[in-house]
Amino acid sequence: MDAGGLDSDGRGFSSSREMWREEIGIGEAEGGSKRHEWYRKGIAYWQAVEASVDGVLGGYGHVNEVDVKGSEAFLNTLLPNRFGTERRHLVALDCGSGIGRVTKNLLLRYFNEVDLVEPVSHFLEAARENLALDGDSEKDAHKAVNFYCVPLQEFTPEAGRYDVIWIQWCVGQLPDDDFISFFKRAKAGLKPNGLFVVKENIARKGFVLDKEDHSITRSDLYFKELFNQCGLYIYSTKDQKGFPEEIFPVKMYALVTEKPKVASNRRAKTQRHKPAVIKS
Repeated sequence: MDAGGLDSDGRGFSSSREMWREEIGIGEAEGGSKRHEWYRKGIAYWQAVEASVDGVLGGYGHVNEVDVKGSEAFLNTLLPNRFGTERRHLVALDCGSGIGRVTKNLLLRYFNEVDLVEPVSHFLEAARENLALDGDSEKDAHKAVNFYCVPLQEFTPEAGRYDVIWIQWCVGQLPDDDFISFFKRAKAGLKPNGLFVVKENIARKGFVLDKEDHSITRSDLYFKELFNQCGLYIYSTKDQKGFPEEIFPVKMYALVTEKPKVASNRRAKTQRHKPAVIKS
């Protein structure tokens, strides 16, 4: 990624490579001291955060409902197209699951089994408590199964287990090379027709480095370049609506491992002239 960016102190970088060289020491052996410190400081930041909705949302707990509604609307456009309308046993992986907010409020309503992966131990323990079964037979059919206390850069999903791998507000902790390595490993965790959903903050251009929590907010172009390097294709995208203006825009990407088929010209023309509801 050649575009420049800024850190949270206002310092400019001519490129992401320059920034990563300084932050993690590009060229160091894997597990080098700078990279280790990057991850250690990031985990330390979240270890000091309360295991609550407001805590994991950085003081913006009030956006929880609109966030879930936006995610659900996006998910509802994906599931019928990828898996059909007949009832089937669906399994999801919630990456960077925190206290199980997304699993509880969204994924368990659509997936029979959900696994959670989260590196902050007190968040994951809160998730276990939040998602404990209460004996309701209907809920028993939709349950959190596995809880992995592992950072994404060290996690490898079980092969062929997941219909959807949901990744929200966590890949900003991964440097570019670990980002690419994670997705290449995680592709093997998808079932046929499975997909990734990535929901992340979006920088308006380049990137923004947060010096406090040791994360990076990437631009849409930056994400697309990384997805390409991962061997992933964009199946669909959607902008999150209804968030406060002072925070970063948020975008959802559905990603697949094979290039989506292009509709015929005739169908494309038909769709182009089809009336649509205009939403404000």
